[in-house]
Amino acid sequence: MANYDVKDIKLAEGGRRRIEWAAREMPVLRSINERFERERPLAGIRVSACLHVTTETANLMRTLQLGGAEVVLTASNPLSTQDDVAAALVSFMEIPVYAIKGEDNATYYKHIHAALDNRPHLTMDDGADLVSTLHKDRRELLPGVIGGTEETTTGVVRLRAMAEDKALLFPVIAVNDAMTKHFFDNRYGTGQSTVDGIVRATNVLLAGKVFVVAGYGWCGRGLASRARGLGASVVVTEVDPLKALEAVMDGYRVMPLSLIHISEPTRLLSISYAVFCFTKKKKNNIY
Repeated sequence: MANYDVKDIKLAEGGRRRIEWAAREMPVLRSINERFERERPLAGIRVSACLHVTTETANLMRTLQLGGAEVVLTASNPLSTQDDVAAALVSFMEIPVYAIKGEDNATYYKHIHAALDNRPHLTMDDGADLVSTLHKDRRELLPGVIGGTEETTTGVVRLRAMAEDKALLFPVIAVNDAMTKHFFDNRYGTGQSTVDGIVRATNVLLAGKVFVVAGYGWCGRGLASRARGLGASVVVTEVDPLKALEAVMDGYRVMPLSLIHISEPTRLLSISYAVFCFTKKKKNNIY
């Protein structure tokens, strides 16, 4: 068994069941699994991943493993780590995992260094902490790195800053710029999960409320759609005139925040969301 650091290895059975359940909702990945198991295109490649340790990520790690890769996983966000999933990856798939829900900052970076001890050929990042640590503290590993991927806006912003300073020393694919990412993760995923988080936190009934969405980017579009579907009266605030026009054509009221009237019995539920848009092109080492 490979090295690992998880909360409780005895949680593995429950994690395995949840990973298998999630796989049923991932038909594209299942199709790739069949080809990867047959062709083994990643044989001999070491991959270090710093991602959300969830059932979805577990299935992705399994796919890379079936393709022949030697995979190590650490958490990109300690608050999202699913401890049973981490245990299942170690117990049933023999994938080294360094992730504990709620881990402190020192443990977080200790785990990142443990993932880099894999001496990766490829990196997979969600926030650029793995790549930044690699460039700052583990530079001896840089000659062996072929390239990497970055999944989120925050990470792409950091990497573009590094690229502008000529500090990024290997190419990185900005997964965040993929249209499928905007659709499924931002518009539909974030749109649903944000509403779910609000309802869980407040137990508020959205029907009949004035629901303000600040920004009509991909996340804002999804959030506005889900709120309207639950019966809220949605108002969009947007400084980009084209996006503001799109919101109007989609059937929403568009106005500055200063003009939104708060009155009883109608309450204002204000949601602020920052959305950054980038042109999809190669710039320095960012694709």
